[in-house]
Amino acid sequence: MRKYLQKLFCDCSAPLVHLWNDRWTTRQRQWSQLEQRLEKLQISLGRVERRLSQNMDSSSLHDHEYQIFSQWGEDGILDYLVRSANIQNKTFVEFGVEDFTEANTRWLLMNQGWRGLVIDGSAENIERIRKSAISWKYPLTAVSSFITVENINELLLRHAPSRLLGILSIDVDGVDYWIWKAIHAVTADIVVVEYNSLFGPDEAVTIPYDSSFQRSKAHFSHSYYGASIAALTQLGEEKGYACVGSNSAGNNAFFLRKDLLSSSLSALTASQAYVRRGFREARDPDGKLGLPSFEEERELIKDLPLVRVGK
Repeated sequence: MRKYLQKLFCDCSAPLVHLWNDRWTTRQRQWSQLEQRLEKLQISLGRVERRLSQNMDSSSLHDHEYQIFSQWGEDGILDYLVRSANIQNKTFVEFGVEDFTEANTRWLLMNQGWRGLVIDGSAENIERIRKSAISWKYPLTAVSSFITVENINELLLRHAPSRLLGILSIDVDGVDYWIWKAIHAVTADIVVVEYNSLFGPDEAVTIPYDSSFQRSKAHFSHSYYGASIAALTQLGEEKGYACVGSNSAGNNAFFLRKDLLSSSLSALTASQAYVRRGFREARDPDGKLGLPSFEEERELIKDLPLVRVGK
């Protein structure tokens, strides 16, 4: 009886397994087709947004924001800066892209003929990029590496598309100030760096350098990371850049080479460019999203060590 039941189960289960596999394959194909259609719609929307931006008589970065593949409107800001500063070198390097689904440079890669390098610390994320259609459709190099002061120049010398870039985008959720300070292997016309608005508009401060820094482990709130906009603005000055603004979300600052400044793209002080962020992302000690106010979030990290930099 036992052998009979086993045989009966095998005879019945085989067609079910094949049916399940067929349905799973069909669902995967349908999902892939849906993603492709969505991407085409995003690109079409981006072209409409771009035309609206081109016809706008405003030099405020906030007015030119639009979001196609970026998280907070950086697509529009970067496109505006590229047009206004007449950037000819269509190459980029972007750090901390995860799987490149959301990124500052993807729109330029797919719609404006740019080529570039993306780096992320997760091998899984980079493998997803390499297996996606974007890797064979566009001139993109994807590299897996945990970025440090000690290895960044070697990575750039080995993989960057050019020694002179159009855009350098730095977002490592941690020692961004120290990474930018260390870079000498490449230069860029435009630099985008994440700043921590919890540190305010005036104090030039950053977290201390730690080659193994991880935001999620540094403090339970995830709020202790990065540098102030004043620290980044001072560093930009040292490197020959002027701050030209930040996004309206209050987490990314934009820098332009000083020789590219114009009447429509003028230098701003850190205080002028600063935006107090409105989004809330702090965690409680149990790791849950706590949704504290801006003031409460600042209070959580007020006693943690900071380094005063610059003048």
